[in-house]
Amino acid sequence: MCGIVGLLVKKPVLRERLGEMMVPMLIGMTERGPDSSGMAVFTEPVTGKRRKLSLYCADASFDWKHAEGVLSERCDDVSLAVGANHAVLTTTSEPVALRAWLRTEFPDMRVLSVGRSIDLYKDVGLPVEVAERYHFATLRGTHLVGHTRMATESAVTPENAHPYTAGEDWCLVHNGSLANPGSIQRKLEKLGVHFESDCDTECACRYIHWRLDEGDTLEQALEKAFEDFDGFFTFLMGTHDKLALVRDPFACKPAVVAETDDYVAIASEFRSLAHLPDVRHARVFEPKPVQVYSWSV
Repeated sequence: MCGIVGLLVKKPVLRERLGEMMVPMLIGMTERGPDSSGMAVFTEPVTGKRRKLSLYCADASFDWKHAEGVLSERCDDVSLAVGANHAVLTTTSEPVALRAWLRTEFPDMRVLSVGRSIDLYKDVGLPVEVAERYHFATLRGTHLVGHTRMATESAVTPENAHPYTAGEDWCLVHNGSLANPGSIQRKLEKLGVHFESDCDTECACRYIHWRLDEGDTLEQALEKAFEDFDGFFTFLMGTHDKLALVRDPFACKPAVVAETDDYVAIASEFRSLAHLPDVRHARVFEPKPVQVYSWSV
């Protein structure tokens, strides 16, 4: 069992309050996911050749200052913003080669996301603890995707926490369970796709992104997922400019949407939406099965 939350603000004035509005949504999903939680926030994109890499190290004594010095010698145009066990590296160095180098130079460091606009935070612990640790209430941006997890099929570790990412500015969270992630993972690995955990959600994330790389639209990729995935799921996905939501044909996992002129909010249960401004006048609905819903910035 997991808790899914998503928020897209339509009015620019609300971008300053994105995290503030989201934190009660995330905490509202605590009973559905007390083991770990995470947040992917889409911010003002960096320009040109610059990319942002969200980094994580479980060791609280990790020397980020030393890491910044090493990175400055290896990378071009470096800045590093550190908070708790997390840092956002901004650089013009090529991301694929940089990720490979980081795995060798800092084996305890994990690259959580890459892109022009995405910042990703995830860790173990109660949602309120993770939110306070990484100051989620101060996050600013256009939209974000959050998740709380109760581990059932894999270990309670940051690697197995959601959201998962693939490529650039793409993330996915999942409520449900896939019965055949192993066979899908083996298929993708033969095609050169690299995995970092044993969580079925990472399998779903990388599968859908692989289909997008093959030229599918999101709707086409999800149609293929309906054919290839054995199990049940609600997927909430984020890109640089949109949120997308889909449920499997049985729609056995809960989801609810509240939409006003100011925002679109998504959660596994309405209690995570009840605090939002003017929610009593929102259009509130349960998404239909096998229908892709998307909202753009």
